[in-house]
Amino acid sequence: MSGDAGQAGPLAGHGGLLSAGSLSAESTERLPGSPALLRRELFGRPVLLTAPRLLGCVLAHETAEGTVAVRLTEVEAYAGAADPASHAFRGQTARNAVMFGEPGHAYVYFTYGMHFCVNLVCGPAGEASAVLLRAGQVVAGAGLAAQRRGARAAASAGGPRELARGPARLCRALAIDRRMDGADVCDPASPLRIIGPACQVTAGQVERGPRVGVSSGADAHWRFWIAGEATVSAYRPHIPRRRPGSQPGQRATTTAGPGKPVVSVEPPDGSIHR
Repeated sequence: MSGDAGQAGPLAGHGGLLSAGSLSAESTERLPGSPALLRRELFGRPVLLTAPRLLGCVLAHETAEGTVAVRLTEVEAYAGAADPASHAFRGQTARNAVMFGEPGHAYVYFTYGMHFCVNLVCGPAGEASAVLLRAGQVVAGAGLAAQRRGARAAASAGGPRELARGPARLCRALAIDRRMDGADVCDPASPLRIIGPACQVTAGQVERGPRVGVSSGADAHWRFWIAGEATVSAYRPHIPRRRPGSQPGQRATTTAGPGKPVVSVEPPDGSIHR
């Protein structure tokens, strides 16, 4: 796995856990007539062990419209109360309660008033670590995914690679919203499931770097991606957005009233991005 360690600051204690490698046979469970689902034991491990091992795995969502499946090419790790960029940094709330529960469940949240993002809970119950699924390649149901993304996406120059390139696009392509919050991705009866990779991703294929858009914990290189994959999203550092006269720690947003900006406080832990 290439890239610098990048472990200075409050997250330095987790640096020794960074490792990548292919999934062992014990990490998957093949049921008769079905693909190999990931075992819950994989998600019970430390988040920095689990995150890179999810690369190449397939997240599938079965709906009344049909099934869309995405091969994961980019993820980010968030280490619960030890991580100032995590939703769990300030404790349990109604919004993040799933993070504190059993590993192997989906934590879905709504952000910026328009987008959903999906994470997979890791570590022992109560630790509240999770892996944000940032991007992937649609490997089944591409037509349905494009329909969900809309005409503009279908006509974009990037074509199929753009369908799930970024966490919000991934959720839209898969039709994941808050109704999937708490879904058990290790349960073969669940409509949202995580399947082991058809081709193993080796440690040499995995790169890492800083997480996208976080203001705290920005020095932790806990973003992992498959080298050379066209579906990996572009890296963007956190850039505070202010209007004239606003105070540090505030950013400008827009209300439902046209052209009427208001000031909302951005949490100092950067979790508004997450």
